[in-house]
Amino acid sequence: MAIVKPFKGVRPPKEYVERVESRPYDVLSSEEARKEAGDNEMSLYHIIKPEIDFPEGTSEYDEQVYEKAVENFRKFQQKGWLVQDQQDCYYLYAQTMNGKTQYGLVVGAYVNDYLTGVIKKHELTRKDKEEDRMKHVRINNANMEPVFFAYPDNSILNGLINQYAATVPVYDFIAPIDGFRHQFWVINNQQDITTITKEFQKMPSLYIADGHHRSAAAALVGAEKARQNPHHQGNEEYNYFMAVCFPASQLTILDYNRVVKDLNGMTPDEFLTRLHNDFIVTSKGETNPYHPTRLHEFSLYLEGQWYSLVAKEGTYNNDDPIGILDVDISSRLILDKILGIKDLRTNKRIDFVGGLRGLEELKRRVDSGEMKMALALYPVTMQQIMDIADSGNIMPPKATWFEPKLRSGLVIHLLDN
Repeated sequence: MAIVKPFKGVRPPKEYVERVESRPYDVLSSEEARKEAGDNEMSLYHIIKPEIDFPEGTSEYDEQVYEKAVENFRKFQQKGWLVQDQQDCYYLYAQTMNGKTQYGLVVGAYVNDYLTGVIKKHELTRKDKEEDRMKHVRINNANMEPVFFAYPDNSILNGLINQYAATVPVYDFIAPIDGFRHQFWVINNQQDITTITKEFQKMPSLYIADGHHRSAAAALVGAEKARQNPHHQGNEEYNYFMAVCFPASQLTILDYNRVVKDLNGMTPDEFLTRLHNDFIVTSKGETNPYHPTRLHEFSLYLEGQWYSLVAKEGTYNNDDPIGILDVDISSRLILDKILGIKDLRTNKRIDFVGGLRGLEELKRRVDSGEMKMALALYPVTMQQIMDIADSGNIMPPKATWFEPKLRSGLVIHLLDN
């Protein structure tokens, strides 16, 4: 059973929200954050990417940068740019992209659920990235940014969400970078709070969709604080971390594509010949980018031509939750077997392009000479992610790209009320 609780969120007054809110810390560089913040002293980047307050080139991992985050967080509260709610609340957060809206409940997720596997993950995390976020959580004593969870669809929660969605939101704005609509409601009715808590208790699992490093960091800091507290009771605020939980059926997963710098010493014709061993290869011409239309079909862009690659029967295992994935098929049969790229996390010959940028970005990078070939994949499904997480397996690297991304700064969770 999944344990969640409401919390006293720290958030901007309505008139400040569009100046405070930002993109997540990990989707842009320090220079991009510096540019986006500009002369806006209320931008959350001053807290989640405080290196922008130092000369260019200052490392985001410098100790003075973490200390600046604390200083800025305190300033935001003193100036009234962030104010804490007076009672425990859940929150409803809606995102609208291309006419489709998804509704997430903002909750305090239970640290022990993460440690015991009730909160399921599908990606590996890197210790250096975990430690960076752990430092940020520790020094601020807060979860500045939420993690992104999915939960099995629940009709009672859907009904409650629809009731709130029919009312006027506290926040309602179009984000300047992604162009998507973001809306936010406060749920402080005690009966509704009780309903949400009870419905989550019926769920055997929650699933991390996006934010594996933030989840790990938040949970590990919570467990750390529990060990360090000689009077630990189990109901302290640090036993919970902030998550936005969406019904699994509402989520949009885009393709996460690959571009490669060389053909491992082969000519284009030799490379195509090798592909015929495991794929049905069909030329699609020079004009419009060709999108994969189904699982186990890939699009290849090479030498100004698009190709369809359909994996042959017997090259994948329908009974293996990992082996059936297109990210696994392409990694095994193309990147490793033909191109000699074995570790997607460390190999410098490969790069990755999130699906929001489209296949035109793949074409551009190849046509410019920066890359030699591009490979587009059919998106994984949320059901595949949940099946893999339930089986205890881990997805290959760079397998999922969720859109829209959560905006940061709409609400913050303190680890000590």
